[in-house]
Amino acid sequence: MTGRTPASATRTLLIANPSSDVYGSDLQMLETISAVVEAGWRVVVTTPDDGPLIAMMQARGAVVDRVDYPVLRRENASATGMVKLLLSLVPGALTIVRTLRRVRPDVVYVNTVTLPWWLLVTRLLRVPVVCHVHEAEMDDSRLVRTALIGPLVLARRLIVISEPALQAVGDAVPRLRARSQLIYNGVPEPTGEITASTPGAGPRRLAIVGRLSPRKGTDVALEAVAALRADGRDVVLDVCGTAFEGYEWFVDQLHTRAGQPDLAGAVTFSGYVNPVWPALERAEVVLAPSLREPFGNAVVEAQLAARPVVAAAALGHLETVQDDSTGLLVPPGDATAMAAAAARLLDDADLARRLGEHGRTEALRRFSIARYRREVVELLTRAATRR
Repeated sequence: MTGRTPASATRTLLIANPSSDVYGSDLQMLETISAVVEAGWRVVVTTPDDGPLIAMMQARGAVVDRVDYPVLRRENASATGMVKLLLSLVPGALTIVRTLRRVRPDVVYVNTVTLPWWLLVTRLLRVPVVCHVHEAEMDDSRLVRTALIGPLVLARRLIVISEPALQAVGDAVPRLRARSQLIYNGVPEPTGEITASTPGAGPRRLAIVGRLSPRKGTDVALEAVAALRADGRDVVLDVCGTAFEGYEWFVDQLHTRAGQPDLAGAVTFSGYVNPVWPALERAEVVLAPSLREPFGNAVVEAQLAARPVVAAAALGHLETVQDDSTGLLVPPGDATAMAAAAARLLDDADLARRLGEHGRTEALRRFSIARYRREVVELLTRAATRR
């Protein structure tokens, strides 16, 4: 184990995390660590691999315990993947038992639904367990959704990040509605001065922030920019993000599309950017074409930066964006509609400024770090007290 522990800690929270890569769910888990450490708890985080998240967790005050256990992934749906998963369950369960007996937590916090064996073993050992549900899968078959959500009946409480996530849980297993609590993500504010979005010399600048995958709609953003350029507009797009593992083929497709004559020189692939604020400050409009976003931290980050957002009207975007109030909503997957909405913002500076300012005001009110930390500590404290 590595990290530091507050000398005055009175309770212990054990966090089971599926990886040490950095995804949206991991960024929220970091805020959970900060919240409970500030409340005087000892925090131990388990992860099955090594990655950039480890240093970030330690910086928040967590002890990091690198232990080997299986993680449920889509690749396990194949026959070979299922066999590998089954062979790993018994040694994985024994590892979890040893970890629980060594750490002796007051509460276990399972981050995402991809670790159902943590729920089972923790329940058998009679330790209170809370699962943070970041998923809102509605497109899979009912059988698949029930298999994914069903193990959550073993948790004492569920944290869901949005109304779509709550609906997905309740539709799959109705009895889980009663033990689910909606806690919106807390998104950090920009660290510097907020400046208004104003056009400068040269091309008009658009940005998209997020992982590169078909479900994130990066290709839709490229086609929207192509439509704007076909209309005679000098616009460029900054693509901020890297690919999910296994989606390298999609990145190749994006680069090929960006190299075609109508987009040549208009698309920049900046990779993973941290902090994201300089990229957002350079943009006049932020595109959010994700088709299956349970919440959408990238949208809230753009709002906190006072940038007008054009978002696909799907899942979590329907909660973070109120059309014509805190952003503009367009039909999911519709590059033409996204281009038209972006053009409207580029042509109407007053509208862009109004949406940017109101979006920031609402994001500060609804999705603040302070509000998230308070709510998650209250829930975990109740779980520990009822042990």
